[in-house]
Amino acid sequence: MGSSLILSLLTDDLLERVLDCLSNDSDRKSFRATCKVFHGVESGHRTRLKFLRPEFIPGLLRNYTRADTLDFSVCPRICDGTISALLNNISCYGWAQRVKSVVLCRTTSLRSPGLEVLVGSCPGLQSVDVSHCYQFGDREAAALSCGAELREVKMDKCLRVTDVGLAKIAIGCDKLEKISLKWCLEITDLGIDLLSKKCLHLKHLSISYLKISNESLRSISNLKELEKLLMVGCGLVDDGGLHFLGNGCPSLQVLDITRCEHVSSSGLISVIRGCKGLQNLNAGYYFLLVYGRPNLKMLDLTCCDDITDVAISAIASSCRKLLCLKLESCSLLTEKSFSYLGSSCHLLEELDLTECHVNDIGLDNLSKCSELRCLKLGICTDISDTGLSYIASHCKIEELDLYRYRVSYITYNGFDLYDAFLKLLFGCRCSNVGDDGLRFLATGCKKMRKLNLSYCTKVTDKGMVYLGLLEELSDLELRSNGNVTDTGLIALASGCRKLSELDIKNCQNIGDAGFWSLAFYSWNLQQINLSYCSVSDVGLCMMMGNLTRLQDAKLVNLAKVSAKGLLQQMVVESDGIKIQSLICWG
Repeated sequence: MGSSLILSLLTDDLLERVLDCLSNDSDRKSFRATCKVFHGVESGHRTRLKFLRPEFIPGLLRNYTRADTLDFSVCPRICDGTISALLNNISCYGWAQRVKSVVLCRTTSLRSPGLEVLVGSCPGLQSVDVSHCYQFGDREAAALSCGAELREVKMDKCLRVTDVGLAKIAIGCDKLEKISLKWCLEITDLGIDLLSKKCLHLKHLSISYLKISNESLRSISNLKELEKLLMVGCGLVDDGGLHFLGNGCPSLQVLDITRCEHVSSSGLISVIRGCKGLQNLNAGYYFLLVYGRPNLKMLDLTCCDDITDVAISAIASSCRKLLCLKLESCSLLTEKSFSYLGSSCHLLEELDLTECHVNDIGLDNLSKCSELRCLKLGICTDISDTGLSYIASHCKIEELDLYRYRVSYITYNGFDLYDAFLKLLFGCRCSNVGDDGLRFLATGCKKMRKLNLSYCTKVTDKGMVYLGLLEELSDLELRSNGNVTDTGLIALASGCRKLSELDIKNCQNIGDAGFWSLAFYSWNLQQINLSYCSVSDVGLCMMMGNLTRLQDAKLVNLAKVSAKGLLQQMVVESDGIKIQSLICWG
């Protein structure tokens, strides 16, 4: 009676204010499941829809009338005909008028006619993401240029786009504020020059891995409002280009020049002196002067193997607002460095210590960084369950890496010899991390989303039961663990319903029963690597047939699977599954 009275006092307006404070998807889901009233309020308040199958789209558009962001990224069968059908569907009439953002990454069947119709029918469209659409070329770019109100365009790895397509967008979308052209390999200085001249309000620009020269940076330096510039792997750029940036770009706050191999300290100093508002500088191998940069929030010192405790002391005392620090392969650091960080960098959210000499005492010191969310400890062989208990007790870790090899793949006649050589070269890593460590993580890190336990050979089925308690876990790597069996995988699958990426390569004691559990519980799986596992034709067929959202599957050297069994997986698309990447090796 009392609870009913309280609910009657909660108006829709108050409930909507509560929803505004719930940023986590699981919290919003719990809110929606409370009662019909809460469900109705959430339905009317939701602004983002993510579609899984085309047949569900009309009903969702009809029920969620405030949705202005549509995500088709896990609905790969969307095509030109689907867009036309939606626009002509009377039951969900008017949806295009309210759309502001569309995510179309990996929708490989949508071409220029459908894209032109979509953009033309959405007068308020401000953001479009077409990343990893391998068919996206200049015609599709021309269709996108019809969106005069566009503020953000993401075209990562659209390999067919040239300067012509970029010119169309630059001329038609002069209000652009953000554009990402990462891996658009056909774009040159000419396209960047025109973009810089036409889109004067650009604030965020990614040109990573483009074949551009200093001339592009000369053009970019004229963008007075530019705040973030990402140019990873631009190998033709040198200090001359950075001098242009230092003399221009007065608003620049973030700069990433990782893997720009012809850049030296001279160019870096020019940027630091010229861009007074710089907060985030990623320069990879270079150790930059951090004195006088108290507002620096991100520092990448990957592979700076001459860095010592003295340098970390200077960083910790000078850059107390650091949010992200990458120290991979800084092998000279000792416990003192981690004590400095724990004492001074309390805002730290991301820390990469891959291949550093950190031990349990170091983790105890780092546990004072209570805001830490992402921690990478690959190839840190001196840590144990005790160290993990310190971290789990004080930090709400969401991403944890306990193993990652640093050597390249080794192949012979197409056969993957990677794992065989790794064990020979390095032996077992993270060997002191086992079930007790996972128990601490399951108790203290309930929001864990991503976990790498590859080659942690002390983890058994008991540990997998603990992992099953992590309801938010979506990405798990568990390579080469012979102590995990069907029982462990069943516990994982039944508890972690949000699992979308799973790598259990060379877990040879996992068989059909384990994969049946994936078929039954893990409907959200999009990527899986089950190479060298003990699955049979029956188990493989059951799993692949049920996982309708699967996009990437690696099935290398499945000894119990026949050629006929593999052949059946080649035609799964005809049964409604569109797998974009299927790697098989008998």
